[in-house]
Amino acid sequence: MPALSLQEQAYRAIRGRIVTCRFAPGSSLVEAQVAEALGFGRTPVRQAFDRLRQEGLVVIHPRKRVEVRGIDPAELLDIIEARLINEGHAARLAAARATPAEIAALEDNVLRAGSATAVEETERLMLLEQEFHGLIAGAAGNAVLAEILRNLRDRAIRFWFIAAGQSGHRQAVVAQHAAIAAAIARRDGEAAEAAMRGHIGDLRASVLQQGP
Repeated sequence: MPALSLQEQAYRAIRGRIVTCRFAPGSSLVEAQVAEALGFGRTPVRQAFDRLRQEGLVVIHPRKRVEVRGIDPAELLDIIEARLINEGHAARLAAARATPAEIAALEDNVLRAGSATAVEETERLMLLEQEFHGLIAGAAGNAVLAEILRNLRDRAIRFWFIAAGQSGHRQAVVAQHAAIAAAIARRDGEAAEAAMRGHIGDLRASVLQQGP
């Protein structure tokens, strides 16, 4: 496996800190300070910030000041509304199109997530959550839909991390994933879509519970 480029390493390091709110929403980041703190040159950090800007996670201001975008509940609800439709459809397609290897990968993901429900494993569970949805999008067999879903997940991921701190949420995520994977494995498109919509709807309920 080829080594990651410095730009990719910087991107993953900064994105990880934004997603887990170690770089808090609304906070200001200075390119030179971030480069020094993380041990990278300024060029890969600048490139990473530009990529994160395209993903909607930061806003770049003059004089190389970078602001971590705040979490807008209204925008988040719009994202979740789009996910309800598109993720549900992807699950239905996956039930019809998934290969045995793709189904096995989903089931393996659920097993690994089941051992990542402790509070200190929240970041690992978040990565498994992203992987799970990516596997379904791939199994749906529609590259355009997969790209749309990846973008929507990226834009909602920070709130997922915050919601995962709530009591019982992590266990619920694993149970919901298991139900979705089981429906896909038995080729039940209607049940797969319903289970996925329930899963995304749970995130929507968490947003509404948090309030403005």
